[in-house]
Amino acid sequence: MKTIPHIQSKIVFALCSLLFVLIGSLLFALITTACQPQLKELDKGSDELVMSLSSALSADSILVLDEAQYASDGLVLSWTTGNNGGTGNRIYYRLELGLAGSDYDAGLLVFNGETQRYQYRLTEEETNTLLREQLQLPANQVAELQARITAYGEGFDEQSSEVIFAVQTYSPVTSTLYMVGDATMGGWDLTAATALNRTTNGQFTYKGTLNSGAFKLLPNTDAFLPSYNRGATENEVVYRTSESEPDEVWTIAEAGMYQIRVDLLQLAISVLPIEGISPAHEQLYFIGNETDWSFLPMRRDPLDPFLFRLGHYFVKGGEFKFGTADGSWENNYKATSPNAPYTQTTMLFVPGFDPDDKWVLNAEEIERNYKICVDIREGQERMLMYPYEAPETVYLVGDASPSGWDLANATAMTAEGECVYTWTGELTAGELKFSTDKQEDWNGGWFMPAEADKTPDGSEQIMLYIHKSDDKCAAQYLDANIGAIDNKWRITEPGTYQITLNALKETITIVKQ
Repeated sequence: MKTIPHIQSKIVFALCSLLFVLIGSLLFALITTACQPQLKELDKGSDELVMSLSSALSADSILVLDEAQYASDGLVLSWTTGNNGGTGNRIYYRLELGLAGSDYDAGLLVFNGETQRYQYRLTEEETNTLLREQLQLPANQVAELQARITAYGEGFDEQSSEVIFAVQTYSPVTSTLYMVGDATMGGWDLTAATALNRTTNGQFTYKGTLNSGAFKLLPNTDAFLPSYNRGATENEVVYRTSESEPDEVWTIAEAGMYQIRVDLLQLAISVLPIEGISPAHEQLYFIGNETDWSFLPMRRDPLDPFLFRLGHYFVKGGEFKFGTADGSWENNYKATSPNAPYTQTTMLFVPGFDPDDKWVLNAEEIERNYKICVDIREGQERMLMYPYEAPETVYLVGDASPSGWDLANATAMTAEGECVYTWTGELTAGELKFSTDKQEDWNGGWFMPAEADKTPDGSEQIMLYIHKSDDKCAAQYLDANIGAIDNKWRITEPGTYQITLNALKETITIVKQ
């Protein structure tokens, strides 16, 4: 049967109209449903605004802040929503803090204009900092405070609620701690004090070499008082503020590696020798094309037993790695990828033969001096290699030298070929070290003995090279504060001396004629 055309069109129109009606009804229902919760949420009714203190702080108790509990809850204020008079308008909150009985205008505006916030929470440390720095409250005294929360907005009355409470602040312990004494590298020199590492509030650690001798602790380096000293036992710390108080110190009986932990909140200290944490190998060897694969001994750093050093003029280059026993191809330290550039610092200890990845010094990188520092700390193995530019000259500095401590006019040595310097002349009794740059602030490059007050015996001795303001030098020493190291030779007999210093190999001979 055929359908008449105009009847067909009416049927299609009717179906389309019905479809639009159904879609419109569905959208209206969705919009209405979505809007209803929002209107309910904005209608805050007529609830009263009430602020309360945390359960740990009641109106008749005192919040005694304690740095030992620095991360615990301190001041915690909570409040109800208040009301917007049924207007549906947004509620804004303002929190103020001040001394009890005072005008809030003279206090602290904590925040203003925040919405949907019903609590203000601080740790004990944050509370102490706020009250000490913002309200200028003195330490260790009880103060009565007031806090006020205000709810306000368009079209409804402003509401406020207030609480009054008491609090006692504290004076935080120092955030810096230093060690001085002849057991340290810097001796009793305040400007060369050894800094301890702060781990958290009042907690400090040190791990490194100590000499036999004594030490004590200072919160800063501008004076010997106040100080932290040994108490009645080795593990007790006392805070000393006057010269009339006992000046007891801790004593290191035997030089070596030590770990120190200090807790200034508990006034406790532990000083323990590091046993079982020693280098896995006593000797390291450079092996490669440069030496025709023979084993060239490296020298152990006198300051850090995990470091091995080599200064060398490279003429062949090519592949290289590091051995742990003369002639053995096992137990080598190697690069972590094939044909690694000498600038790659990552290193791997291989107990067998494979993998056998090596560093490569290319043809355009040879015919120059290099210094190599290898660190064999387990899990932190590193190979640090860099070109070495010898100084134009090296200078004698110290009261044993002709120019004394006048750094600007220090006595120059004579360059005898690259990296070797000599000097012959009169030395008096006193101290001696060598500057490479005469840097005015005394934080430049220095050659010094491996230990303080070293007396020359005419033989070749290993030197330390310390550049106090060079990040490259500091990066090599993980457990030493190079800025605090200031060793000197001790010349005990005046007379004529001949000195030969090799800056590349870091060796020296001081021979009395």
